[in-house]
Order: sequence, then C-alpha cells, then structure tokens
Amino acid sequence: MQVSVETTGNIDRKMTVAVPAEQIDKEVDKRLKGMAGRVRIDGFRPGKVPFSVVKKRYSDSVRFEVVEKLLGSSFQEAAGKENLRVAGLPEIDLKSMEAGKDLEFVATFQVYPEIVIAGVETLAVTRPLAEITEADIDKMVDVIRKQNQEWQETDRAAAAGDMVKVDFAGSVDGEAFEGGAAEDYAVELGAGRMLKDFEDGLLGMKAGDEKTIDVAFPDNYQADNLKGKTAQFKLTMKQVRAPALPEVDEDFIKNFGVVSGSADEFRTEVKKNMQRELDGAIKTQLKQQVMDGLADLHAIDIPNALVKDEIRYIRDEFSQNTGTKADNLPDEMFVPQAERRVKLGLIVGEIIRQNNLQRDPARVEAMLETVAASYEDPDALKNYYRGNRQAMQTIEAAVMEEMIVEWAMEKATVTDEKRDFDSVMNPDKQGQAAA
Repeated sequence: MQVSVETTGNIDRKMTVAVPAEQIDKEVDKRLKGMAGRVRIDGFRPGKVPFSVVKKRYSDSVRFEVVEKLLGSSFQEAAGKENLRVAGLPEIDLKSMEAGKDLEFVATFQVYPEIVIAGVETLAVTRPLAEITEADIDKMVDVIRKQNQEWQETDRAAAAGDMVKVDFAGSVDGEAFEGGAAEDYAVELGAGRMLKDFEDGLLGMKAGDEKTIDVAFPDNYQADNLKGKTAQFKLTMKQVRAPALPEVDEDFIKNFGVVSGSADEFRTEVKKNMQRELDGAIKTQLKQQVMDGLADLHAIDIPNALVKDEIRYIRDEFSQNTGTKADNLPDEMFVPQAERRVKLGLIVGEIIRQNNLQRDPARVEAMLETVAASYEDPDALKNYYRGNRQAMQTIEAAVMEEMIVEWAMEKATVTDEKRDFDSVMNPDKQGQAAA
C-alpha cells in the first residue's frame, strides 16, 4: 500500500492511498470461492455451480463490498502508519476501483490539534468567601414558609402577591382572537407569568367586579397576529385569595424530617443544606473562572467533526430541558457553545495527559455522597448511580473537573473576596446591582 500525506492547513490533511490490485483480486476470489458451494442458480444442482459462472454473475457486487471494506481499513492502517490522530470521519474521493487496477482514493480530513499548555500562572481567580448568618437562616426559613403557603379567600381588593380567579375575553379592533378568552383562570399577581398590563389591570378588583382594560402586546410576542397590537380585555373577578404563611411550629418542622419537632434542630438542618448549596455555588464560580481563563489562554484550531458531534449533544440537551423539538433549529444557533465545549475538552484532556492526573475513587465516592445527601432517599440514589455506568461517569467527570480546577488554582493568582450568602448564591443579582 502506497501512502502520501499533504498538509493543507493547520489541522487539515489530504491523504492519497493506493492499494495493490493483487490484494483486492485475491480477496474477491476468496469470497467468490466461498460462495460457490452455497449459491443457487437455475439449471445447476445446489453446490455444483461452476466457479466461472459464480464469478461472472457476482464478481461486480463482491468487488464493491471488498472495496467498501478496504476503504475504511486501509485508511485506518495508513493513518496509523503516519501517526495521525484523525478527528472524525474522512471524506473519501474514489479515483479508481476497476478490476485489475490498483484501488486509488484521496481522503481529506482533520487531525487533532497539537496543544501546548500555556502558563496558567497568569490566571487571576477571585474566590468568594461567605459565612451563613442567623439572618440568612431567617430568610431561608421565610422562603420555605412561602413555598408551603396556603391561599385563603378574602373580600378585600386584589393586591400584589394574591392569587385571583378571573374570567376574561380579549379582542383586537372588536374581533375576538384565538386564546384570548378563559373562565376561572388563576393568576398569581406579581409572578410575571402574564403581561404586565393584564396583571396591573387586576390589581384593586374585588370578587364580583367587572371592567375592561387595554393590554399592549410587545413587538416580539410569539403570536404573529398580536405582535405590537393593543387588545381590549373584559375582566370579571371571580375570587381573590391572600397568601397565608404557615407557622414554624412542631407539626411544620416534623414535615421536614426533623422528628423531634425542635426549632433549633430545624434551623441546624436548614443551615446544613444552605452550606451544601453555598459550597456548590463557590465551586461552580471557581470552575467557571478557571475554564474561562483556560479558554482565553489557548488559541487552537477546532476540528469541524468534533463540533458537529457536540452540536448533536447540545441539541438533545436543549430538547430535554425545554420539552420542545430542536430538530428544525439551525446548527449556527449552537455553534458557539459547541466550539467552546470542544475547545475546553481538548485543553482539559491535554492537561490530564501531561500531568498524569488519575481518577481518585475516594473523591468519586465523596462526591456521590454529596450529591445523594440532598435527596429524600440517599441510598437509593447511590445504588442507582453505582448500577448505571453512564450515570456514574458524570460523577467521575465532575471529580476530574474539580482536580483540574485545583491544579490551575495552585498556579494561578487567587484573591479571596468576602461576600454575603445571598450575593454568592445570586451572582447575577450582584452584577445587576453593581451596574
């Protein structure tokens, strides 16, 4: 087999391969002889078909099968001889496959880039530090109470935070439109699930009140027939219910697994959960900074085939997370995220290889314990992971990411920054406040 490789770009290659005709003919004859005792042809007894007849009838199809197989195997063999790390499948241009002639083809493909790990000493990482105060626990208890609030009917006018039941009928220029009417429709005022004009119009209404309001639809509204238009809605308030927060009494506390019903024990459990979430948020922010830094430090060529594969994964994730099919969405929508993932995967893989980082079983077990601790039945979750190799790989990958972050932070410039619990848990809010 003759092989020549041409470098057409940083990671682009063109390979020309010639497979001797004798190798192909020998394999074709071998297959045909194997068929001779099995084929059935009218006019001949089973197993008695002359080889010349078998060859005449099946030679072309067998040759096609042989060539198809040789294209893949000879490319892999040639890539191995040339020490090429091929990224994705090659594009094959078949030049010749005639009987008696050498098989010639040209393969164009990309290889994995050579990565030189940059000095991470230049990375600047800010590590948030926060302590959970009694006031933070008070806020969290209030959140828990709100999550378990009940609704009590009231005669007063509707206010923000209330749950109302309303009949409405909408029209544009006097014409009703699809989806513009409903009866006994529940709206939580202030939740932002309805257009602002609609929610604002319900404020101050009591059960039995009726009125008509104008509601402006935004220019980017999902329904084309309503974009940028103003509709009139006739409202009939059916019911107003005010939120009633439960008392943090013994029964309430026992519902959260604190058998004693002790308020102190309840607050201790709440703090444990908050600390676990705080630790996770800090790890996430450190990981984000390190990964962003690694991506910025390295300029590498990214193989197209790897990006296409990653787009498929992201598309599936998008469909699962949103509950909508993403098949019709253009690839371009997912390209930036896919390129970033592939780039970081290549960089991280090279760091692991160069530093001989090994998966630590003890750390994997510790992370599994941490993940399971937030579930009602931790043992059941741990058993699920241990019995599901694919699920366990996600834990192992997360541990390896932690090790990469630690490796980078040992070399980077790390600055500790004291923060409060809420700003660490809600960094977006902090950014908005700073702006």
